Amino acid sequence: MSFLDVKDLKIHFPTDDGIVKSVDGLSFGVERGKTLGIVGESGSGKSVTSLGILGLHKGGRARLSGEIWLDGEELIGASAEHVRRLRGKKMAMIFQDPLSSMHPYYTVGHQIIEAYRIHHDVSKQVARKHAIDMLGRVGIPEPARRVDSYPHEFSGGMRQRAMIAMALSCDPELLIADEPTTALDVTVQAQILDLMRDLQREFNSALIIITHDLGVVAELSDDILVMYGGKCVEYGTAEDVFYRPEHPYTWGLLGSMPRLDREPTERLMPIKGSPPSLINVPPGCAFHPRCPYAERTGDKARTEVPALTETAGGHLVRCHMSRDERHSLWENEIKPVLEIQ
Repeated sequence: MSFLDVKDLKIHFPTDDGIVKSVDGLSFGVERGKTLGIVGESGSGKSVTSLGILGLHKGGRARLSGEIWLDGEELIGASAEHVRRLRGKKMAMIFQDPLSSMHPYYTVGHQIIEAYRIHHDVSKQVARKHAIDMLGRVGIPEPARRVDSYPHEFSGGMRQRAMIAMALSCDPELLIADEPTTALDVTVQAQILDLMRDLQREFNSALIIITHDLGVVAELSDDILVMYGGKCVEYGTAEDVFYRPEHPYTWGLLGSMPRLDREPTERLMPIKGSPPSLINVPPGCAFHPRCPYAERTGDKARTEVPALTETAGGHLVRCHMSRDERHSLWENEIKPVLEIQ
């Protein structure tokens, strides 16, 4: 069993218009010291998955089923109070927008101190020194002075660093980063990713990076899970997913990613159409209305949900096409266009 094991996780939201199947049967695992990248377009269920792991849907309208095992403890059946005690100490999250995730009324230092003292029986002075140390470790200049600043007084990159400092203040064994570099300029993105890699090595924590940016997961991830319509459509090592992808949606994501290692010769290849509504997910393969290869399987793509099958060595793909057919398409049609070596 991995340090984090998610098995057949379903997170559904009843609404007046129907049931929103945000996550619909998701399974994956993450070991200590390893990084899992979860990628997919907006609305594919990535962030809902992370909030489900942290128990932040409990008490709301969400219906959760399946299993979430963290270091041998099952979380879905656990009490809300027990899961709350694990948050911060055992697992923590870097949220997508630190300006809205941090309280505007309290200083950054106050919020880190509060998070630390909830799990450690120490004085305010000891917690303040720890907060200053953490701000210094994440690269914020003059941490002894900036500890008394408010979130709006920080730049976007510094707020993100402060959010990382808060998440890491109790040395969590599982860290979930939800779009950690969104809206940051490229140089700051690189600094934040380097920081997360260094801190993960130091704490040996399991790390989940949630993003729509394949460049980010290429930089950090050991394994990659590709989500579409609330389901996993491809799962494998970073090398498999980047150099031997087998799902047409993954091909589309790779084709829509800008490359800086060669001269741009033509426009990027977008995936046609829009992501499906999670209230009315298309029957059969959810990707079939946008898939250029759906006709190859006859009516199967429109009527049958493809199973998630193993193609080789832990590489899982949810597609009706045969492995030989997918391999032939990749080698002869997709790969030459993308120029992936």
